[in-house]
Amino acid sequence: MDSGSAGLHRGNAFDGRFGAAVLLVALGAPIARVGGTPLGGEAIFGLMVWVFYLRFIVPVLGAFYGTALIADEVEEKTLTYLFTRPVRRGAVLLGKYLAYLAATVFVVLPSLALVYLLVVPIGGHLGRAFPAFLTDLAVIGLGLAVYGAFFAFVGAWLKRPLLAGLFFVFGWEQAALAIPGYLRRVTIAWYLQGLVPHAMPAQPALTGLLQDFFRDYPGLGTTLACLAGVWVVSLWLAVRVVERREYVLDQ
Repeated sequence: MDSGSAGLHRGNAFDGRFGAAVLLVALGAPIARVGGTPLGGEAIFGLMVWVFYLRFIVPVLGAFYGTALIADEVEEKTLTYLFTRPVRRGAVLLGKYLAYLAATVFVVLPSLALVYLLVVPIGGHLGRAFPAFLTDLAVIGLGLAVYGAFFAFVGAWLKRPLLAGLFFVFGWEQAALAIPGYLRRVTIAWYLQGLVPHAMPAQPALTGLLQDFFRDYPGLGTTLACLAGVWVVSLWLAVRVVERREYVLDQ
């Protein structure tokens, strides 16, 4: 078979698979199975919120952009231009933090809304899932705010903050969540995931798997109080470090 015929064959095969997928979507068929339990659009969307957004996108964006608020200015030797203005150093940091929050919120939340509109109708109902979707938006926005504040402090305090941030996200938090005991209480992810059961997939097999891994959540009041405390203390420490530290720009 020549290359042109092979390409045509692959194209026809792709068209066939795509047509079958569209037909399944149109019929409202479940798109996956876990432990023999069919998963529809609502379950898939909830799982994406749990794993893809809260465990990857939110902390990674917080680590990359939060640590860069001051560290990038130091690395590019532009910090002097910011600190010589007649504005308090802490106000400069808070302004950059608000810019980070606006930029990430107006990118991540619309992407979540698009995923909601595309995935939930596959065997699910948009109206039935809408209250959980609003909770998802609030939790993800809260996560961006808390992670950004925490990593803003890390970026103001450490000389190489990004490595520390990635270690915190992919090393410390992953290990602390997996180890039974009290270590998970000194992570941000544990408290954020305590708010996620509103969006948790409803299938018993999948819910059991998630609850076995992320278990023993605090109450709603404790969760919100701890996240608010991390947010306020992190921003306060970041402002304090920026206003008192003498940054040495490498030549």
